[in-house]
Amino acid sequence: MPYFDAASAAPPHPVARQALLAALDEGWADPARLHREGRRARLLLDAARETAAEAVGCRPDELSFTPSGTRALHDGIAGALGGRRRTGRHLVVSAVEHSAVLHAADALEADGGSVTRVGVDRTGLVDPAEYAAALRPDTALAALQSANHETGTEQPLAEVGSLCRAAGVPLLVDAAQSLGWGPVPEGWSLLTASAHKWGGPAGVGLLAVRKGTRFSPRGPVDEREGGRAPGFPDLPAIVAAAASLRAVRAEADAEAARLRALVDRIRARVPALVPDVEVVGHPSRRLPHIVTFSCLYVDGEALLHALDREGFSVSSGSSCTSSTLEPSHVLRAMGVLSEGNVRVSLPRGALEADVERFLEVLPGVVSGVRQHLGAPSAAAAPAGGAAEEVVVDALGKRCPIPVIELAKVFDRVPVGGLVTVLSDDEAARLDVPAWCDMRGQEYVGERVVEGGVGYTVRRVS
Repeated sequence: MPYFDAASAAPPHPVARQALLAALDEGWADPARLHREGRRARLLLDAARETAAEAVGCRPDELSFTPSGTRALHDGIAGALGGRRRTGRHLVVSAVEHSAVLHAADALEADGGSVTRVGVDRTGLVDPAEYAAALRPDTALAALQSANHETGTEQPLAEVGSLCRAAGVPLLVDAAQSLGWGPVPEGWSLLTASAHKWGGPAGVGLLAVRKGTRFSPRGPVDEREGGRAPGFPDLPAIVAAAASLRAVRAEADAEAARLRALVDRIRARVPALVPDVEVVGHPSRRLPHIVTFSCLYVDGEALLHALDREGFSVSSGSSCTSSTLEPSHVLRAMGVLSEGNVRVSLPRGALEADVERFLEVLPGVVSGVRQHLGAPSAAAAPAGGAAEEVVVDALGKRCPIPVIELAKVFDRVPVGGLVTVLSDDEAARLDVPAWCDMRGQEYVGERVVEGGVGYTVRRVS
């Protein structure tokens, strides 16, 4: 069964398995103890730290192992803010950061601090000048991911890092998605990553803090990991994480070229094979293994289940696949179509034959979901009608129904006529304008109505 969700968790690398089993035999003792078993465990921990630090591009004594990437982000942000509390309590983040960063930002605001969220363009890129403009005299920390978890878009870290350094503001980089593919550009003060993203075991995160960066750990601390990750370390998992990171980095250049060619094939052929599809993310400035696209008139959850029945494991940022019924904050910040969203993230070793079979079954799967939902035929041309305005009541209906209902009645208005969709689904705020962009129609705007929001479209052709 082809597994195309490596951005969530990469399959374990063979080296990770080997190192884990070996470390279970040799590294079970407490590395803080002075007896023979403790010294042996300490040697394994030191070797793992040196290996990981080499891949990160820092000194071994600047790197700590944490119980997860999320923990590394939370502790890194809290520690940097604590270390610079005399400067202020202002945090700058991009609008497309990992939810762990945004949750930490929300917690800071709830505690009386302030946060500036820098927007992105439709490809998911921040503008370095706009990012620099958000920095203030009381800014204690800035955070910017190296590459986005949902779209693979790579951020201009070198430029932003230089601007932060000039402003005297430390930059924290979430490198979880990119570290397995290569080093992060210089300019960062703190860096985090997560082993299960590159094929290491779950439950191991990295937190690197450059010497000279003010850092004050929050909460109770002990003598382990410089006080940044208290508690007994999972040494076998740490050894496996470091060994697998070294292995994947050795393979990265060749595997990146191979997977990029497969992703380019998906990016080019999906819009040709499936009508009404938007490929999102930057066309070239992106990780080699991730491609994301959204399909009009499709329920994301139904699409994922249908693909799963065909043997393909993928993920989605659609609101109808989440418990919150809200679209992905990344797609929302980019202002792109959210309904029917599919993220394909190829693992190392992904087969060309599996990608070809995915492209063969996808059109039929999308068509079947659309037919089940009663979506209009892509080939049906608007005939024109007499009504100057049509109001569609889609209150209480979830994505993609509001846009499907819009498309069904659009031929009832003449050129210049209006269609207003009433919806209480947050996804409609993205999907109605996206429908207009894809169809070449004019999005007039939105207004509050009883029970929801009215989204108005003008027919221009």
